[in-house]
Amino acid sequence: MRFKAFIVLFLTGLTWSCETKVEKKVVDYQTPYEQGSGNETATYDQVLAFYLKLAREFPEINIQSVGETDIGLPLHVVTFNPEGEFNFEKVRENKSIILINNGIHPGESDGIDATMMFFRDLAIGKQKAPEKTVIATIPVYNIGGAMNRNSTSRVNQNGPLEYGFRGNARNYDLNRDFIKADTKNAASFARIFHLLKPDVFVDTHVSNGADYQYTLTHLFTQHNKLGGNMGAFLHDTWQPSLEKALALDGWDITPYVNVFNRVPETGFSQFMDYPRYSTGYTTLWNTLGLMVETHMLKPYEDRVAGTYALLKSVVSVTGEYSGEIKKQKQEAFAALTEGAFYPTGWKIDSASVRQLNFKGYHADTIPSKVTGLPRLRYDQNRPFEKEIPYYDTFIPSDSVRIPAAYIIPAGWDHIQPYLDRNEIQYTRIDRDTTLMAEVYNIDHYQTRSRAYEGHYPHYNTTVDSSMDSVLVKEGGLWIPTGQAGVRYLLETLEPSAPDSFFNWNFFDAILQRKEGFSPYVFEDMMEELLEEDDSLRVAFQEKKTEDEAFGQNAYRQLYWLFEQSPYAEKEYKRYPVIRVPE
Repeated sequence: MRFKAFIVLFLTGLTWSCETKVEKKVVDYQTPYEQGSGNETATYDQVLAFYLKLAREFPEINIQSVGETDIGLPLHVVTFNPEGEFNFEKVRENKSIILINNGIHPGESDGIDATMMFFRDLAIGKQKAPEKTVIATIPVYNIGGAMNRNSTSRVNQNGPLEYGFRGNARNYDLNRDFIKADTKNAASFARIFHLLKPDVFVDTHVSNGADYQYTLTHLFTQHNKLGGNMGAFLHDTWQPSLEKALALDGWDITPYVNVFNRVPETGFSQFMDYPRYSTGYTTLWNTLGLMVETHMLKPYEDRVAGTYALLKSVVSVTGEYSGEIKKQKQEAFAALTEGAFYPTGWKIDSASVRQLNFKGYHADTIPSKVTGLPRLRYDQNRPFEKEIPYYDTFIPSDSVRIPAAYIIPAGWDHIQPYLDRNEIQYTRIDRDTTLMAEVYNIDHYQTRSRAYEGHYPHYNTTVDSSMDSVLVKEGGLWIPTGQAGVRYLLETLEPSAPDSFFNWNFFDAILQRKEGFSPYVFEDMMEELLEEDDSLRVAFQEKKTEDEAFGQNAYRQLYWLFEQSPYAEKEYKRYPVIRVPE
């Protein structure tokens, strides 16, 4: 009995001793958030100093600067690997890599503080070090925004007391900039992303919109857009496993409530993350993407704790499926082959609706004391739990056949840096070459009437396609599609894709005629042409008959004839990127 009592006392003392050491290390490496009131977030300088201290004192943690940002400071990536190996080529041979991005909107600072504590806890042993996973983080992506601290710009948010601003140093929203990459931040992110080639990407945010009971919501990359077996794995295995892991840890989570100015119980759809957004961009290389959106009205302390729990669950679930994730990723790269169809547009499949168990609050429409008009008010004293319609199935609305290659003619050199930073493989055409290829003419497009993230983007773009004999001058770029970046090529070089380079104004020079005509001279030329061309004369008369305004406008008539004549320049609306068929 005495021996047993000694063993129990010894083990109890050992446990107490270990816990005491861990807790002492927590105190030694407390974050500014922990040192505060539970309603404060670290400044950028405090964040950087914290990670530098961890890197100096723990060989499992490494910090490196990769590229610049618009504020003039370098972007950093911090990595935790219990084996102390930070050559990512070697790391990815046996382990999955998770990349956590924080502070893209620095007013949404939950992830900044949660990730600092999570890395500290991994380093001191409070959290078990993963065996099959290496974890990296960009501590603060929008450094310029983080340094522009205030207490007012997040008008609907419940804490912290001070925080950064959404726009970066040049007032760009960085979560609209990934594909167009107007900022140095985005260029540096691409370098980090392709250095790590992560298997899983997590971006930390705080939501706006409706009110409901959840602290945590998730926004996985849209599984139909990811496509194939990997999309099915994301939707049917990885997402449910993460939800289950969080539930076991005491955290409810629901899909991002994609609802504004109405109540969610009428149903809502999944958010479509196009490549302008972080998870839409990272998914182009078959990385499993996830945004966590904590709810703006929940206390800051709860939001940070929820984000911490989510990160812990992501690491656990990724380790559990590490081999399967790598397998699915490789198979997804092989699936996009020359000649296959690739969707460039998506729409909700209204016939595919599922019932989502949802925990919300009853809402009323009451007279506004401000405007005197009806307003929406949620009543947090009247919670409910019920099934609501949820639409998370999308179907293609448009598609293209994957060509063997694209050609970017000489002269359009401003595209090359985007290819280089995204590790797109190409060769220079070394002599003038004539070949049969597919060319596009821009048939229709609309343009935003108000500025959006430094552009007036086009949308609803359609093209006319034709085969033609094309002279490709020396110096053009030959870009095969049989490479890891094929999705990136299709999303940027196909004009009809929502976030194509055309729609982001990269090729607007083709949308303006460079030559015209003098009506008093052109009148005589058109009179002669109409006498010689019976079909043109008939079409012209029909146009005047059908369109009364046209028939009363002499210049419009001459311009229409000009467009049908051999004198109209072929470069007008001629899309310069050439498709080489399979």
